[in-house]
Amino acid sequence: MKNITRVQTGLRLEARLLKTMKGLAEYLDMSVAELIEGMALHAFEGKAPFSEATLQKIAALRAVYDLDLTAEDSHRLTEDPA
Repeated sequence: MKNITRVQTGLRLEARLLKTMKGLAEYLDMSVAELIEGMALHAFEGKAPFSEATLQKIAALRAVYDLDLTAEDSHRLTEDPA
């Protein structure tokens, strides 16, 4: 186990994406922050962060929360003015 220092940050995420991530974090018995850390560390090494079983759970959660965004959308998102 490695000793680390965590810092508080404010992330703004698309609402359905966050709901899906919260559901996944609950399923995996971890916090959303831990989920994001793991995803980032895997991505930085070019590794897939999820098993096939977890990907199936993600697909189910995406359907529940009507998350139709894909990786292709990631650099094309715009926010509605408040």
